[in-house]
Amino acid sequence: MTTAAKRTPRIETVLPLTPVQEGLVFHAAYDEDGSALYNVQVVLDLEGPLDAAVLRRSVEAVVRRHPTLRASFRRRATGDTVQVVQSEVSPPWEEADLTAVADGDREAEVARVTREARTRPFDLATAPLARFTLVRRRPDRFRLVLTNHHAVLDGWSTGLLLRELFEAYGAGGDASALAPAVPLQDFFAWRARQDAPEARTAWRAALAGLEEATRVAPNADSRRAVPTGKELVTVPQEVTTALTERARLLGLTANTVVQGTWALLLSRLTGRDDVVFGTTVAGRAPELRDVEAMVGMLVNTVPVRVRIDPRETLTGLFARLQEEQSRLGAHQHLGLTEIQGLSDIDGDLFDSLVVFENYPLDRTVDSVAGVRVTGTESHNSIHYPLSLIAHPGETLVLCFGYRPDLLTGPEARRVADRFVHLLRGFAAGTPAAAVGDIDVLTAEERHRLVVGLNDTARPVPDRSVAELFAAQAAARPDSVAIRSGERTVTYRELDDRANLLAAELDRRGIGPETIVALAVPRSAAMVVALLAVLKSGAAYLPIDPDYPAERIAFMLADARPALIVTTAGLLERLDGSGPGTPRLLVDDTPTSEGNPQ
Repeated sequence: MTTAAKRTPRIETVLPLTPVQEGLVFHAAYDEDGSALYNVQVVLDLEGPLDAAVLRRSVEAVVRRHPTLRASFRRRATGDTVQVVQSEVSPPWEEADLTAVADGDREAEVARVTREARTRPFDLATAPLARFTLVRRRPDRFRLVLTNHHAVLDGWSTGLLLRELFEAYGAGGDASALAPAVPLQDFFAWRARQDAPEARTAWRAALAGLEEATRVAPNADSRRAVPTGKELVTVPQEVTTALTERARLLGLTANTVVQGTWALLLSRLTGRDDVVFGTTVAGRAPELRDVEAMVGMLVNTVPVRVRIDPRETLTGLFARLQEEQSRLGAHQHLGLTEIQGLSDIDGDLFDSLVVFENYPLDRTVDSVAGVRVTGTESHNSIHYPLSLIAHPGETLVLCFGYRPDLLTGPEARRVADRFVHLLRGFAAGTPAAAVGDIDVLTAEERHRLVVGLNDTARPVPDRSVAELFAAQAAARPDSVAIRSGERTVTYRELDDRANLLAAELDRRGIGPETIVALAVPRSAAMVVALLAVLKSGAAYLPIDPDYPAERIAFMLADARPALIVTTAGLLERLDGSGPGTPRLLVDDTPTSEGNPQ
């Protein structure tokens, strides 16, 4: 792999940070290991007669066009952090020629180079915070990898950048024919003009009455940097089409359907009817001229609060959510930290995030100068315990991210399955259903919980406990059946003693349909008495001698046993049971057969 030499830069301009950049810089500083968790990567697989030299010149051209690709982050003596834009940076260009690698090993090496580009950290104080890597698989097969720190590019800007890159490539590496780049200064000037007091009033009203944060992982350290796991789900085309059509008929956006479904699922996961989650908004105000062509980190993260009324229809819930979010649209420039400070909750309001990406990469560029895109991949790690990135298209692609230190893969998959189950229900006609009647469990989950986990039936012998014990005593007569302190009782001895006591019970008229109260301390005598009652065919009522006398008296009066089996030492505690119930005294000597009282 070859890397071009660095040039000596000079400062071109200094820009402030957006709220999201402030958060990303903070988290990067908190990550003491200097990991690459906040690196974002986009991969384009290319086929055709690609000219690597022209592509490199094209990269250099787009870097010169956009200040964000020449920016680093510096902390000033005043304590605030700013973006320092340099006039020149070292070309963020790397090449790896793998044409000599054996066919069976080449793809593994391509994956290694791609992974290495993604996992190599950036130093936020050193520009550029993006790198392009061109991997040559074969003479006409390539992989172009764009890796950048999330603080310099949002998803929309990545698509713009790649489109410009290939337009410049089509012009031989010359970007002069492109429309002038829209200055980032225009965005910051627009933000400075916004009515912050009005925005604070709107957010304070939106969060009024919120009693607690919504957390899927209540005890998690939200600042901890942990590589996330992913569960990718592709919604079938027919379901996606039905979903889109039903949303259109109801006047709902696909984003609203995704957010409303997440709110419903989050409500069931947390057991709350007032939930909050985060969402990423484009930050590109329509009144800002040519903002759609601006390249930088313009997105913002804001909270979405949804109150769940079980009597409301799903259509009503989604329509209300869309209307509430529309009212807040003009105030989404306020930073998340400031917004959360307007609520009555200390700290973060949520720990899950929903992102609706309406700029699919496969539409960024198709082919140019005989080179065509044959595949795309993207990698974006989110530090929240649970997140959802929705990619619309002919098939809706859902990427569920999760922190593996807080959730397992199967748990995340169950969340994904339930979400898709709810989407299928909406597409099939549940919008008119009451929210409280909607089942978030999939058919498989419900069957497992209702049928599978309750399937506790086991084959058992068609014999009583007394018969089973007699068979064990016959099979193992000299084995120890009871240990009580230093005393042991064999199965033969236990069976003999129980038979003697059972005979005494029979002489007293004890048999089926009668109850015998057992008030005997934990001992071998207690086991003998229990087995004797079972052998007689009666039922036994266990009386804990340590119960209060009033409770013992109530149990005996309520059950009305035909006989009380107890010991001499407990007679006084049974005085309150009345003199009408006969007693049979037992003790813990091996030869005792009971003495009637």
